[in-house]
Amino acid sequence: MKTYSYLLDVIEKKGAAYLILIDPDKISGERLSSFVSACEKAGADGFLIGGSLLMGGNLEVAIDLIKKSCKLPAIIFPGAVHQLYKQADAVLYISLISGRNAEHIIGKHIIAAPIIKRMELEAISTGYMLIESGTKTTAEYISGSLPIPRNKPEIAVATALAGQYLGMKFIYLEGGSGAQFSVPNEMVFAVSKAVDIPIIVGGGIRTPQEAREKIENGAKIVVTGNFFEDENNWNLLKEFAEAIHI
Repeated sequence: MKTYSYLLDVIEKKGAAYLILIDPDKISGERLSSFVSACEKAGADGFLIGGSLLMGGNLEVAIDLIKKSCKLPAIIFPGAVHQLYKQADAVLYISLISGRNAEHIIGKHIIAAPIIKRMELEAISTGYMLIESGTKTTAEYISGSLPIPRNKPEIAVATALAGQYLGMKFIYLEGGSGAQFSVPNEMVFAVSKAVDIPIIVGGGIRTPQEAREKIENGAKIVVTGNFFEDENNWNLLKEFAEAIHI
């Protein structure tokens, strides 16, 4: 089964899907192997791998280790063109539709497309929208894009609709790595009501209740990342999964 079809199947059967973002700079080796096994046992549905910067982490090694340690899909969440690897199950082909920097809307994609074709990677087109999160995130700084203001759901709705009409398969509302606040529930609700494609929400989600609120407001996939870089939080993995699966 293709990864996109798998995610839709999870959404249909469980009500929503739970993906965990792994930054190879932050977790690797035996610790990564243990974490991945714990995620699978807790009920997670898959992994996103990548980051805005990869200073020392090895994307390929991380993906190989994930695929060796569990049966869940390893999906590349690329922060740059070089973050591609043929052994991954898929790549989120993200276009920063909330920004005005053409390089991140289509420019980098032109460079990546022949590589993805050659690798025979499944590309899942995703409209990526940065949302103001109370602090300047790495994604905002690296992309040189202003986020959508938290109090402007109408801008988010119009942008998401544009993404749908351009043929995107997912809309990703992103607070950003290290976000002070997660995407407002009101914005998640407004966007989910306006579009007909699944909404992904990530960034700044630190409690199972907060994850549940995103689902209750229409999100179909929730992503957590930084929170589980602290091993002391791993005991909450099952609570997050249970809160997301409705």
